[in-house]
Amino acid sequence: QVQLVESGGGLLQAGGSLRLSCAASGSIFSIPAMGWYRQAPGKQRDLVATITRGGSTNDVDSVKGRFTISRNNAKNTVYLQMGSLKPEDTAVYYCYARRLRSTDWGQGTQVTVSS
Repeated sequence: QVQLVESGGGLLQAGGSLRLSCAASGSIFSIPAMGWYRQAPGKQRDLVATITRGGSTNDVDSVKGRFTISRNNAKNTVYLQMGSLKPEDTAVYYCYARRLRSTDWGQGTQVTVSS
């Protein structure tokens, strides 16, 4: 189990960019998959992007071409670079680390995009 701490959220205008960071309390090298979910007010938590131990990435259609996920194993950190932000990207963004039998979650970081 690792503790995950997100940072980098904030308030910005549409069209802007932001980079979220997810710092783990321990090594992420062996974690099979890490990534980001988001939850808008009154809605369910939805997957945004995933990166595997081998570096393969996958993201949802709504963020393709705008968001990029990456990981730095040496820093035990996963990043979400977000660009061309839209008001509909407003949500709490949660980092996760998924193993075979368990998933760890961060506490979330708020991203608010104004029009």
